[in-house]
Amino acid sequence: MCVLFFTVGNTPVLVTDCSPDQVSIRGDFNGAQLLCFGAITYPPGTRNRDRADIVVVLKGPTESIVVREKQQIAGIWINAASSEFRSAPGYYAVASSRPIEEIVDDKTADIYELGLDHLQLSPAGTIDSKELGRFTQGLVDLNSRGQLYKTLPESVGIEDSVLYQARIDLPASVPVGEYSAETFLIIDGRVEAAEIKEITIEKIGMGRFITNLSQENGFIYGLLAVLISVILGWAAGYLFRKI
Repeated sequence: MCVLFFTVGNTPVLVTDCSPDQVSIRGDFNGAQLLCFGAITYPPGTRNRDRADIVVVLKGPTESIVVREKQQIAGIWINAASSEFRSAPGYYAVASSRPIEEIVDDKTADIYELGLDHLQLSPAGTIDSKELGRFTQGLVDLNSRGQLYKTLPESVGIEDSVLYQARIDLPASVPVGEYSAETFLIIDGRVEAAEIKEITIEKIGMGRFITNLSQENGFIYGLLAVLISVILGWAAGYLFRKI
């Protein structure tokens, strides 16, 4: 079967997809890999197709988060200053055919949030720019150590300036929720086309039941947690007495 792609006007067109578009987390989940792939179709007579770059940004779910700074006082670590961000992604990865700084300038990277240094986290309230930068870097460093924030330069392969693919690893601790995989076609530093694919990561089985119970009926969830703790404590004490 032959599939034909057509372009409209003088604008290149992106044909994108991601597999899988739904990731199920079970009790034995230890991570997964997402494949984003597609094709670039160019208008007739395009001469700069060999200078095309692809950037894939996987992001989600957005949540409000408080970042606290710890200080050591009299040998004890305590919470000191803090800052709240209204829209911090629980997971963020950017894969690109070349390092981002070689593809676009800082202004373009800020507009499209291309790279960890260009995330727009929307702080709550007024905060000094230096303080904001410090807390932002703290959040990025924390999530980077947990493999939740990552930059993947030169991880997008482009074949014959037309076909591309990127593989992004999801850690076992990846949060559940709705994600967006946004693919950008960039030529000579300009974003020429962009496409978004929605991806769902969800728990199934007992994990989903527990998560739903904790969110929808916290009282019953708390009672069950206490009951399970009492039973396990009693069982452990009984076994020790028998040994």
